Amino acid sequence: MSNVSLDRVATQQTADPASCGSRFVRACLGRPVDRTPVWLLRQAGRYMPEYMAVRRHHTLLDICRTPEIAAEVTITAAERLGVDAAIIFADLLLPFTPMGLEFEFLAGEGPVVHRPVRTAEQVAALRTDRVEELQYVARAIERVAAHFRAPRADGDALGIIGFCGAPFTLASYMIEGGSSRNYIETKKMMYSDAVAWPLLMEKLVSVLAGFAAQQVEAGADVIQIFDSWAGALGVADYRQYVLPATRELVRRVQGLGVPVIYFGVDTTSLLPSMAETGADVIGLDWRVPLAEGWKAVGSTRAVQGNLDPITLFGPEDVLKARVREVLAEAAGRPGHIFNLGHGIVPGTPVENVIRVVEWVKEFGRHE
Repeated sequence: MSNVSLDRVATQQTADPASCGSRFVRACLGRPVDRTPVWLLRQAGRYMPEYMAVRRHHTLLDICRTPEIAAEVTITAAERLGVDAAIIFADLLLPFTPMGLEFEFLAGEGPVVHRPVRTAEQVAALRTDRVEELQYVARAIERVAAHFRAPRADGDALGIIGFCGAPFTLASYMIEGGSSRNYIETKKMMYSDAVAWPLLMEKLVSVLAGFAAQQVEAGADVIQIFDSWAGALGVADYRQYVLPATRELVRRVQGLGVPVIYFGVDTTSLLPSMAETGADVIGLDWRVPLAEGWKAVGSTRAVQGNLDPITLFGPEDVLKARVREVLAEAAGRPGHIFNLGHGIVPGTPVENVIRVVEWVKEFGRHE
């Protein structure tokens, strides 16, 4: 945890020492809070009618690249759900374009890179000097931060989350050309090209650190780093080929004066190594009991999670019981942020999402 992070929180102090800074940021830093803060991965998405109304007139990339619309989508979701933090609406792959790598979203296929990066020459050609082209995300954050500047009815400020992809996850998209099941091409480069892989990691860290800096300057209180596909790696591979670059990215973002949340999917075996990145908060997916995951990353580190997002389709009694179970695993210790173990999926009943937020506020109060 950086001293700059503590200084930044200290500037938001109120008369009550137990509520200095926003509840969400305090939890990220492992400080006591009056209740467990809650926000949800992909809380602005295709399950929400308001978002789908916007999508009828705009593509995903249009929304991401238009600050007014990205801010509107972000704000609408946070206010509709009543969460403690708003995560800016953007996409992990946005940095590809200024790096010289074009991509698009195809219906039923997701993101597609038509000219995957698979040689040292292609890696060397990737640009790192055009990060300013991503300023539209910062402009959206400025709008969100201005909207939520005043404390809410409970006296707490809403947290603003910026984000970026992790080096491995973005590299895998670049190399595979899209989503993958086995990551064959990615691992081939990782194992066999001692020039291309380190250079790709270095370039991604440079661009992502610059992108994060724009978001922090615009008003982001926290940066979440998504390593969505890190679960495809064994522990030895993660430690040798991924951990050094990820640790460096975390270090650079923390140097901006904000906490870092580091999240991956299906990463139970990697949790102790992920903690070595130095991230302030480690996101846990639903496959590991929260108490067990917390023990794996170290009791002094904050954690985020970890309700199974598909539980949101369940009946009220089951859903309420699972919320209580997650909170019971956390046992009121400082440093827990309630969230899902991955993103809300299309078709999820909105009323169930709202109920979860309300239950966390009700059951997550600390003595």
